Amino acid sequence: MKKYRKGFYGILLLTLTMLFGMTAQAKTDDTIKTGIYAGDVELSGMTAQEATAVIEEHIESLKDVEITLLAANDHDVTTTAGDLGVTWKNPELVQEALELGTHGNVIERYKTLMDLQHENYVYPIELDFDLQAINDLLTRCTKYDQEAINVSLKRDGGKFTVVEGQTGYVLDVEKSIDAVYDYLTEEWNHEACSIPLEIVVDEPKGSAEELAQVTDVLGSFTTSYKTSGSSRSANVANGCSLINGTTLYPGEEFSTYKTVSPYYMAGSYVSGKVVDSLGGGICQVSTTLYNAVLLAELEVTERYNHSMIVGYVDPSADAAIAESSGKDFKFVNNTDAPIYIEGYTHDKQITFNIYGKETRAAGHSVRYESEVLETITPPADQIYADAGQPIGYIVTESAHIGYKARLWKITMENGVEVSREQVNSSTYKMVPRSATVGTATSDPQAYEEIMAAISTANIDHVKNVAAALNARAAAAAGQTEIVDD
Repeated sequence: MKKYRKGFYGILLLTLTMLFGMTAQAKTDDTIKTGIYAGDVELSGMTAQEATAVIEEHIESLKDVEITLLAANDHDVTTTAGDLGVTWKNPELVQEALELGTHGNVIERYKTLMDLQHENYVYPIELDFDLQAINDLLTRCTKYDQEAINVSLKRDGGKFTVVEGQTGYVLDVEKSIDAVYDYLTEEWNHEACSIPLEIVVDEPKGSAEELAQVTDVLGSFTTSYKTSGSSRSANVANGCSLINGTTLYPGEEFSTYKTVSPYYMAGSYVSGKVVDSLGGGICQVSTTLYNAVLLAELEVTERYNHSMIVGYVDPSADAAIAESSGKDFKFVNNTDAPIYIEGYTHDKQITFNIYGKETRAAGHSVRYESEVLETITPPADQIYADAGQPIGYIVTESAHIGYKARLWKITMENGVEVSREQVNSSTYKMVPRSATVGTATSDPQAYEEIMAAISTANIDHVKNVAAALNARAAAAAGQTEIVDD
């Protein structure tokens, strides 16, 4: 029995000696113990500085790894982890690896050291990525989006045919950012990979059965542009063709401004003057469409009058659009069936027909009346002297009468007026007739005479005086030539 006890205490003493020896070594050792890894990178026997360097070298090698993003419509976008801003997120693992087996009581430390002799201990390398870089790349991926094309109508030879739609595929950028980031930080094995993005499938609206309801003319209107020049005429025809063929489903809103482009150079109103600008003539397109929409009794959601009166419709019956001031003409299909917009030009006339499903009673009709509330007559001519132009140079701008007006909708049932509703009110600027007159001359007397004519504020008188002065100057020049001979 004593012999047994002596052997037991000997073994215990030997074990404790080994434990204390290992503990003392663990406390003084400045290298990482055998069997410790950071991901696939072995750290055994390394100092903290050496371990940090080798992991950073591993992170640097990841920057060239290709990552393929699966975008919309079967398009692939290849980038690298470096382009997505890969960085090392948990550098503290080096210190933890260095201290493994140095904490806890003697038994716990001994167990850790023994475990390392049988199984490696692996610290995960946590990565981080630049969310802004991911966002920028995904934003570029949206170029592969394919918007849905609704089932639509085409009218040819007085008959409708159905044009099949097309399914749309649109990238959900916000959800895709999360998908890419989560995969790279939680699932990525640090090798080349493909990541499917979040794609929203957008099915086209409509069907042949639904479009079969479009059989009736709900509203039609025509205006003339016979006095327009070639540029303005081309603009009217172009704008009309861009709107022609539009199919609008119930509840959808139509924007004239978004639909009519590009523009040609043509005359339009800018700062109270008619000048060559982008979009001249397009307002006649929107105005003609506006009146067809009113007759179809669709819901107008945005409409502006021109700054000055136009000649192709009555006051308050116009609808202006302008990029600089954000003016647009918009309306909603407030019926229960699709509508189709037909537009065409012929013999310098523009016509819009709006087709749909007629649900109004047979005796129902509407008409629109313009009421002028005030007429503002332009004052005397305004004349501007231009010393940079010679006498005889005269550029005139026509006068425009100012108006205040409103438009009324009169509803008839079986020939009897049942309601009268104000549709809009409009104010049009008054602009006086103006002229820019050249005054440059070497003849002091001619200068005094043209300036005296300008002071009368009568453009016709200025024209007569300028013509007389030029004739006198020409005669004087002819006499000088005879004397010289």
